[in-house]
Amino acid sequence: MNQLVDRFGREHTYLRISVTDRCNLRCVYCMPPEGIDVRRKDLILSFEEIQRIAHVFCQMGITKIRLTGGEPLVRKDLVTLIGQLSALPGIKALAMTTNAVLLKDKARALRAAGLSALNISLDSLNKERFKAITLRDDWDNVMAGIYASLAEGFDSIKLNVVVINGTNADEILDFVEFVKDKDVNVRFIEYMPFKDNHWQAAGVFSYADMKRTIEEKYTLVPRFASKGDVAKDFYIKGHSGTVSFITSMTDSFCGSCNRLRLTADGSIKSCLFFAPEIHLRDVLRAGITDDELRVLIRQAVAQKPESHPPMEELAAGDNRAMVEIGG
Repeated sequence: MNQLVDRFGREHTYLRISVTDRCNLRCVYCMPPEGIDVRRKDLILSFEEIQRIAHVFCQMGITKIRLTGGEPLVRKDLVTLIGQLSALPGIKALAMTTNAVLLKDKARALRAAGLSALNISLDSLNKERFKAITLRDDWDNVMAGIYASLAEGFDSIKLNVVVINGTNADEILDFVEFVKDKDVNVRFIEYMPFKDNHWQAAGVFSYADMKRTIEEKYTLVPRFASKGDVAKDFYIKGHSGTVSFITSMTDSFCGSCNRLRLTADGSIKSCLFFAPEIHLRDVLRAGITDDELRVLIRQAVAQKPESHPPMEELAAGDNRAMVEIGG
């Protein structure tokens, strides 16, 4: 029986674990221009602490774990943690979100350790535009990482594209064409407000506009949605690849959300846009028992809001930067 049911009846089966707040890119919609105060190593959860927390979550009903950051591949010996997590009883899927800068030489080891799925962040197929968005010249490394991961036979590979009006919205059809002959799902994500990312409503290129743009050239066929899915998924007629839309700003999916988050410094966030957190690191190091840990996890689930506020309110709210929370 799942023990992670909130007061609105949502059953949580999906845990996103940030393993670091460090990143080797500086994406303008994620990282504040002045950067962040990265946590000292001793303030970040150890692999043993992550494994213990994850094990308790799995006992309570989690069946899917995703590793995030920052950039998870900058965390030393990450393959060791993946091996530990993939062995947890009840885990059906172990995924990771990465910017792929370091992926080329690590894809095989990640797959062998038990990683089953990859989400790769890529906001432009244009090398110079990529540099303008990420403030780094790593486009060639990212592309090499994508092709290396395709060769390793992961169960699922997705491209995450944050679509910003006036920045990269004109590349939507290019991404659709890119997956024509690849077993890849390209996920177009509405631009979301986070601390100091200078979000403006005018930058939101809506789900309706994205879908309309694609349907001017391609035929989209809806895919069956599984319980807890947050994306709106479509087949593309004549394509091997598929298309999805993450519509956080214009068509909220809060009512079916099954996600919980663990930050790199040990806090549970019940919602990406909900500032209050339940902190675990210090009590864990003070000798908390697993039963006491379960109590805190239930508290985090119980405080999860029914939905996030409208996007203008989110922009004015007080929350961590995206890179500090984990994607």
